Amino acid sequence: MPALYHATFTAFDGKVVVPELVETTDFLNFRFRTLNGPAAENKGMAIFPRKIDGRYAMLSRQDNENIYLMYSDNIHFWNERQALLTPAFPWELVQLGNCGSPIETDAGWLVLSHGVGAMRKYCIGAFLLDRKDPGKVIGRLREPLIKPNENEREGYVPNVVYTCGAMLHNGHLIIPYGLADHATGFATVPLHEVLDAMVRETS
Repeated sequence: MPALYHATFTAFDGKVVVPELVETTDFLNFRFRTLNGPAAENKGMAIFPRKIDGRYAMLSRQDNENIYLMYSDNIHFWNERQALLTPAFPWELVQLGNCGSPIETDAGWLVLSHGVGAMRKYCIGAFLLDRKDPGKVIGRLREPLIKPNENEREGYVPNVVYTCGAMLHNGHLIIPYGLADHATGFATVPLHEVLDAMVRETS
């Protein structure tokens, strides 16, 4: 039986935001499925690439401010959530959210985040979760990984950089990102530099 691949996305009809699931076995044919349950709401739902202790795991943004962690035995139903990360630094004080699925590394689950600060400025950051217990945050960037430069500030939505995910290749993070909602760019950075720059959590 072929492997079944899943991805999440945010459906929007101009008024209502709904998180949904897409399934495929060959990346040629796709099936769109609903995500159900009281925890399946808002934007930013991103599934972990493998199960944790036999259960599906998902990151989400439930309240337009914090990042949450959810577990489920059924990928289509999500009933419980727990707060995982709250804004801590000036560049993310208005809003904090994840940017795509976690990336598994030897050091832990690397998650790209977006933060909204003063003047609705969007930046991209990162944090690190424990591999065995993703409910434990073990590090986070104090400063943004990517922020809008002078050439990226103007556009349909000014002062915004944003990504929906990244990939790890030969020890480097490759990050496609949108700028001001009118163009795209790519950034690369050695993984060890991101990890070395993180503030380690003590609790």
